[in-house]
Amino acid sequence: MGHQLAVGCVVLAALIITVGSWRMASWNRGQPLEFGSRQLESPSSRSHESAKDLGGMWLNYHLMHPSAEESHPGDPNAALYLNGEYHLHYIVRHAWRNQSSFSWVHVRSEDMLHWRWEPTQLHPGFTGHGMFSGTGFMTKEGRPAAIYHGFVPSADPGRVSDGLNQIVVGSMAVRGQLKWDPPVPLDVRQPGNPELTDLEFKHWDPDCFMIGDTYYAISGGVNPPLLKSSDLKQWFPVGKFMKHDMPDVAIGEDVSCPNFFKLGDCWVLLCISHLYGCRYYLGDWDSEAEQFVPRLHSRMNWPSDPSRSDSWPRERDYFAPESLVTPDGRRVMWAWLCSLSPTFEKRTIQSLPRELDIGPDRTLRIKPLTELESLRYQRKTLGNLKVTCATKWVGCTGRLQVAELDGDSYELKMVVSRQESFRKRLGICLGSCKTGESDGDLQEGGLRISLEPEYGVLRVGRTEAPFSVDELLPDEELVLR
Repeated sequence: MGHQLAVGCVVLAALIITVGSWRMASWNRGQPLEFGSRQLESPSSRSHESAKDLGGMWLNYHLMHPSAEESHPGDPNAALYLNGEYHLHYIVRHAWRNQSSFSWVHVRSEDMLHWRWEPTQLHPGFTGHGMFSGTGFMTKEGRPAAIYHGFVPSADPGRVSDGLNQIVVGSMAVRGQLKWDPPVPLDVRQPGNPELTDLEFKHWDPDCFMIGDTYYAISGGVNPPLLKSSDLKQWFPVGKFMKHDMPDVAIGEDVSCPNFFKLGDCWVLLCISHLYGCRYYLGDWDSEAEQFVPRLHSRMNWPSDPSRSDSWPRERDYFAPESLVTPDGRRVMWAWLCSLSPTFEKRTIQSLPRELDIGPDRTLRIKPLTELESLRYQRKTLGNLKVTCATKWVGCTGRLQVAELDGDSYELKMVVSRQESFRKRLGICLGSCKTGESDGDLQEGGLRISLEPEYGVLRVGRTEAPFSVDELLPDEELVLR
């Protein structure tokens, strides 16, 4: 099927567009996914039988669970780089002893694009409990480890689980396999200081990180308590993790699925609130107080449905972050696309990997994974495109068809100088049906991506996020990719 690529602007603009096709990121057949006595087959390609349920829609580049009707995948967890390979886990819900439980599916890759499923080892048959969310880290001895919440069904209807947070330490085995020691629950010791004994530590969606020779851990909750340990066995409370919260955080928003790390000269807290999805804080670490001091907070989810319920907002489709550091020092993150489409409900769709960095203005910069460029071919650049109004009416819109696309996988990169983009409403439409000489000749349809200075937003389809050209550095171009 052919697609048209059109650009539009309310006034004159000059821009450069690069169009490139993408090769499919292949799926390699690994070992069956094992959960006790049952197995799920992993896919070899998008021609796999499990794609039939999707009407042939097997995603090319996103890590996607092979699925079974009784499965319900979820959060990415324990991302690790070991011996030249990337290891990632994600939660899957499944039947276990006449009830539901949870395991961590294990995949590995050399480039974070081509994944191989490995036997699932972290499951209730090994741990004695279900595997809820957590993070991966390396011990002082250089061994892979993970902290997580051990799921134990609660008889209390107001609670999900009565389990404890657990730590499991592993080692490399043959052929890329990870071998895990039995999990050990966090042994939280209460000192005699009454200011610390009153801290309420909730076992839920934890994170573990190391500063110097000290391990620290936080768990889910509103400004959760900070614990520390020298050996991953005995843990002692320190105090509140954050010195204060930020004014754009709603009262009651929890810090769950946290991932705390240093990036450049800043400390970053990736996390979710269960109502509003993935978000992040930037700040500093007060080593004397052993406390995170945030200075900025921002979202990674934006409203897309005007009719969403106030009691359970739907802007939560980017959820449960997890990250690692590559050998060349890049911080790469994933998140669960938990409400992408009802069609994909019973398959995990992990986001494309994103690279995080701190810009010269000490704000977070996010870009697609560098390795994605290895999938490109047939690159074409259309330069110095000029979009003009077809009429002289005030507020008229100019449109220009720039390409006819005959495939279904493309990467587009649009570059506009800061001067040309300032105070101009401009954008690009993928899949427009027809373009003519007047405004009325462009039929509606396709995916629209637009910069709208009158509202201070960047719009992608129905989703809009706050953005202004004023936020760019003085010599920085506007790049939409």
